[in-house]
Amino acid sequence: MSQWHCALELDDKRNIVAGSEENLADAIRRGADLRIYTEFSHNEHIDVTSDRAELIQEVAEFGVTYLIEDSWVAGIMSQRQPIELPSGFGPRPSMSFFLYNQNGRQAIARPFLDGVQPADKPGPSSSAPPPGMSKYHLEDSWDEGTNAPCSNFVYDFETFRYNVRDMWTEVLSHDETGKVLSGSLDALHAAFENGCAVKAGVRGLCDGMENRAGKTHEVFVNVGSCYYYTEEKLFIGGSHPLVRVKPRVPLRYESLGWDFGWLMLRTDGHTVYRRCHPHTLVFNDIESQYAIRWFVD
Repeated sequence: MSQWHCALELDDKRNIVAGSEENLADAIRRGADLRIYTEFSHNEHIDVTSDRAELIQEVAEFGVTYLIEDSWVAGIMSQRQPIELPSGFGPRPSMSFFLYNQNGRQAIARPFLDGVQPADKPGPSSSAPPPGMSKYHLEDSWDEGTNAPCSNFVYDFETFRYNVRDMWTEVLSHDETGKVLSGSLDALHAAFENGCAVKAGVRGLCDGMENRAGKTHEVFVNVGSCYYYTEEKLFIGGSHPLVRVKPRVPLRYESLGWDFGWLMLRTDGHTVYRRCHPHTLVFNDIESQYAIRWFVD
């Protein structure tokens, strides 16, 4: 428990009451893990027809973190199936890619996994908030009736607490060609051999998702399986699932502005992104070269 601490806390109006945005950005830049604590009442957030006013505490893992323009932090829940409190799961199997920005602005993208034929085409959707949810403020919504609806909003949680575990050590940084900028491949290899966990920070991963020039950004994701070619001196990692989003401040979803998939990363900069199109669930592989920072724990 002592490994975790609060880098930033907001109140229900999203004012800073503890920590700072700089503290949060510094920790994420060092590869820190992110878990966000919130509070809400059952009959304000779960079932507005209920008289059950019990306070619910939530802590959620944000397995993918973004550092945009080297100062703005956003996190995405990358492995969440929607829970229908307090009894089970939601009615349709899907991913539930909640996105939280450092200022408390939120978003949700939900690719359905059940193969139901979509009724509509992608585009703007009605921006009417759910009835009876006075603390839910919908900004906009997209692609309702498709396989991958998304929306941007703020829910006035009683508190937002951005907790970080800042225990990762950067051991190697290289450019998109594999040229070492700091650290060493030997240090990464030695940690890997000893069973250390590995995380990657990929610079510019979402470049090319929009026509205009996007914000500079780095995307952090854990690496699940790792391999080392002992003669070629090449380290390879397969990432946990991640979500790509057009790099903006604040980070937000929009129609055809996000996707999800997995990365194969190499220390020569070569990267393959196995992309899943959220509307069709069709996969394709995208090859590129990226600058990467490697962390171990």
